[in-house]
Amino acid sequence: MKMKRIGISLLSIGVIFGFSYDAGNVAEAKAKVFKNCTELNKTYKGGVAKSASIRNKGGKTRYKPHVSKAIYEANRSKDRDKDGIACER
Repeated sequence: MKMKRIGISLLSIGVIFGFSYDAGNVAEAKAKVFKNCTELNKTYKGGVAKSASIRNKGGKTRYKPHVSKAIYEANRSKDRDKDGIACER
């Protein structure tokens, strides 16, 4: 009886970790690729930053960028000045 409980507990833990591990990969896979900066700025006014610690090198901006590594990586080609913020305005 005790061995059965241990087996069920271990199986439950394995299932929980399996689902939580896959959840992160799904978020990475669903990062939207925008056609151009105009389209990206309709959703994210200030652009998309790779991380919260990134600072703009391109000059003064009006809006604060949204922080998302997955979305930034999907739209990396739109970061013209290579400062870690795609389509900043």
